[in-house]
Amino acid sequence: MLMHWEQWGSFNHRVPSQPLYPRGIAGRAELDPARLSCRVQAGSTTMEGTPLSLERATSDIIPSSADIAASEGMSLSTGVISEGVKQLKQEATGEVTQSLVQRLVRNTLSSAETIKSIPSSLEATSQCTQDVLSSRTALVLYGSETGNSQDVAEEMGRLTERLRFNTQVSELNSVTVRQLLLPSVVLIAISTTGQGDLPANAQAFWKMLRSVRLRLGCLHSVRFTSFGLGDTSYPKFNWAHRKLYNRLVQLGAQPICDRGEADDQHPEGVDGSFLPWSIKLRQRLLEEYPLPDGIETIRDDVLLEPKWILDFANVEAISASTKISQNGKRILDLENSIDHSDLQPESPDIPPEDLLAISGSLTATVVSNTRLTPPTHWQDVRHLTLTATSQHLYCPGDTLTVYPKNFPSDVTQFLKIMNWLPIADSPLKFIPTSSVALSSHTSSPLHNPPSPSDLTLRKLLTNYLDIISIPRRSFFSQLAHFTDDPFHRERLLEFTNPEYIDELYDYTTRPRRSILEVLQEFESVHIPWQHVCSIIPFMRGRQFSIASGGRLKTVEYALTKLSAIRNSQEAAPIKELHGKRSGSQKDHTRFELLIAIVKYRTVIKRIRQGVCTRYIASLQPGQQLSVTLQKGALGISKTESDKPVIMVGPGTGVAPMRALIYERLVWQKETMQESTSGQKGGDTQMRELKGNTRPTDMLFFGCRNSQADFFFKQEWETLKKEKVMLDVFPAFSRDQKNKLYVQDLIRSHAGRVYEVLAVQNGLIYICGSSGKMPQAVRESLIEVFQQQGNINHDDAEAYLIAMEKTGRYKQETW
Repeated sequence: MLMHWEQWGSFNHRVPSQPLYPRGIAGRAELDPARLSCRVQAGSTTMEGTPLSLERATSDIIPSSADIAASEGMSLSTGVISEGVKQLKQEATGEVTQSLVQRLVRNTLSSAETIKSIPSSLEATSQCTQDVLSSRTALVLYGSETGNSQDVAEEMGRLTERLRFNTQVSELNSVTVRQLLLPSVVLIAISTTGQGDLPANAQAFWKMLRSVRLRLGCLHSVRFTSFGLGDTSYPKFNWAHRKLYNRLVQLGAQPICDRGEADDQHPEGVDGSFLPWSIKLRQRLLEEYPLPDGIETIRDDVLLEPKWILDFANVEAISASTKISQNGKRILDLENSIDHSDLQPESPDIPPEDLLAISGSLTATVVSNTRLTPPTHWQDVRHLTLTATSQHLYCPGDTLTVYPKNFPSDVTQFLKIMNWLPIADSPLKFIPTSSVALSSHTSSPLHNPPSPSDLTLRKLLTNYLDIISIPRRSFFSQLAHFTDDPFHRERLLEFTNPEYIDELYDYTTRPRRSILEVLQEFESVHIPWQHVCSIIPFMRGRQFSIASGGRLKTVEYALTKLSAIRNSQEAAPIKELHGKRSGSQKDHTRFELLIAIVKYRTVIKRIRQGVCTRYIASLQPGQQLSVTLQKGALGISKTESDKPVIMVGPGTGVAPMRALIYERLVWQKETMQESTSGQKGGDTQMRELKGNTRPTDMLFFGCRNSQADFFFKQEWETLKKEKVMLDVFPAFSRDQKNKLYVQDLIRSHAGRVYEVLAVQNGLIYICGSSGKMPQAVRESLIEVFQQQGNINHDDAEAYLIAMEKTGRYKQETW
C-alpha cells in the first residue's frame, strides 16, 4: 500500500498483503493456512507490553457472528454460523491448522449458502502486529529528467511494499528536509544531468539541503540508502548522486546499505547494476527491520494492490457495454456488443490532432516539417519549425519537450488483443483503492489528466500509455498474474528472475520488442481493463535541443531572410497559421529543431520506429501541439561571448551549436554597442579594430556524406560570406576509404585548438551521441595538450579536468 507522508503517525493503516482468503469457486473462500499460522496464547502481551486477552487476539483473526451477519445482511438466526465461529475461537489458543480450516469451510460455509465471502476482518493480524506494521514506513524519493530514475524508484517502492513497509513514492521536490525524519527508512533514486547537476524536480530539495542553517548531525535519526543513474561518457559520472549522498551523510544521516550506481553504457542497461544491488538492499532491510513473528514478506507471486483503478463513469456506460454477474462483478458483454470500428470509413493512420492538457505547456504551431536528407539516404532527418503566439525567452542549449501520441492502428490492435473494443469509447473515471489515495492531492494517477468526459480506454492508450515502449522486468511480473496458461506463466516469471537477466535482454532490449508485441505473443494474457494504468507505463515527453538562436528566434527575419537560404517546403504565413487576430509577428517566438527519425530493422528483421519521432514525422504545417520549454544544461551566458569557442557537434549534435553561433552574433553586437556608447570617435574606431581581430570560433561537424547529411551547409557558406568569425570543419566518415571523425580533425588542427583553449582561455562545447564520441574527443584533446604544451599525459589530463571544474569544458550528449 502506498501512503501519503502526512498520514504517518496520524492513524493506523492497513498493511498491504495477499488477501487472506482468495476468492474460490462459486463464491466460496479458500483459506490459506500459511497466512493463519499465528500462535496466540492466553495472557500474551503486545509489543508495548499491554496485556492482550484471548478474546481480543482472536477477534482480530476470527470474525464474530455479528461481523459475518452484518457483512452479508443476515440475521443472527443462522445458529450454525455462530457455533462454527465459536469453535474456531476456542481452538485459537493453539496454531490454526489446515484441518481446522478445512473443517470450518466444510461444516460452516457449506451449510450457509447465503455467505458469499469472509469479512475483511479475517485478513487482519493481531492488533499488536498491526500496530507494528503500521509504523513500518518507507519514503522513496526520485530525481529524474527523462523518467529512468522514477522507474527505479517505483521498483524500489514495490520492493519495500513486499517487505510490509507502508510506502510512498514521490519526487524529491515534493518533500522538505524535516519530512525525512518521519519514515523508518528513506530510499533515493537520482540521475545526473548536464554538468553534474541534479534534475529539475530535485533542485528545490537540493537547495534546502545545502542551507547553512542546517546543523551538522540534524539528520542523525534518518536511515537511508541511494541509487544513482549516470553515464560514463560524461566526465562527471553520477556526480549528482554522490553530491546528494555525501551531503546527507554530512548532516548525520546513516546509510543502511552501500550506495548503488548504474551506467547507461552497460550492455544490459540500468538493470545490469540495479538488480544485484536491489537483492542486497532487500537483505539489508530485512536485517535492519525484521518482521514480527508469524508475518512473512509478500511473495512475488502475489499481485500488489494498485493505488487507482478504472471504473465506468456512469450507469449508461455500464448498461450499454457490460452485464452484471450474480456475484456483483461486471463482465464485458462481448456476445451482444458489436464492434463498429470496421464499419467506419477508412481514415489516415495518424494520431488525432487534439491538444494535450500538459501543465506549464505552450501551444506551438507547425510552420514546416522538412526532410533534410535525400530519400535515398538511410536516415530521415527533419528540420521542424514551430511558432508560439507570445514571446518566450530561451538560450542556446535549452530544450523543447514534445509529447507524443500513439497511432490509431496500434491502439486498435491493443484493444482487439485485450478484447476491449466494445468499451473502448465508454466514459471512465479513476477511483482510489484505499483511504491512502483519498488523502492525496491528486484526483487521478495521471500528471495531466483529461477532462472527466474525455477519459476512455482509447484516449488513454492514444495519449497517455506507452504501449510501444520496451517492457521492463516488473511488467512481466505483473503479466504472470493474468494468464491461465502454465507455460506462459512460467516463461513470464523467468524474465523476472535476476539469474535470467541475459534472456530478458535478448528478448526485449536487443530486438527492441515492444509491449504490444509481447502481448501479441503471450496471447493467453488478459489484463483487466480496470488495472491497465498500473501495468502499462505512462508515455513521457522527449526533449530536443533547440537549433535556433539569435535572429532565428524572430518570425519576421526567419520568414524573409532564411527562406532563400534553405531548400525547404514552403512555410505557411504566420497570420494564416494563428488566425487573423494573432497580432504582430514580433510577438511570436520561433523554435527550430533538428530531429533524426528513429526507424530501423532489428536483428529479428522487424521494422522499429521511435514513439516520438514517428509522431513528429507525421506533423503537418498548421497543426498545433503542446510543448514545454526547459532550461538547458550547458549553462551558456552572454558574459562568455567575448571568449573564443570550439564547438564539437556531429550529427544532430550540431543543433545547439547552431543556436549558439547565431546567439553569439547578437551578443557580440550588443556588447560592441554597449562598449562604444559614450566613447569618442577615436576610441570607437580602436575598439572596432580590436573587435575585428577577435579569434575565430571553430565548429567541428561530423556526418557520413557531404551530399547526404551535411546539415545547414548553405547557412555556413552564407555566414562565411557575411564575414562571420567562424570556421567549419566537416568530417565525412564515408566519403573516403579511411573513416574520418571529429576527433581526427581535432588532432589535425591541434595548433589552433591549443591556441584557443590553452592560450586564449577559450571554451569547448561537445554535443551529440553519448556513445563512443565524447570519450574519443576527450582523448584527442588530451593528446593536443600533451603535444602542443610539451607536457606528459597526466598533466594534460589534469588540465582538462581543471577546465571542467571552471566551466570551460561542457558536454551535453544523449
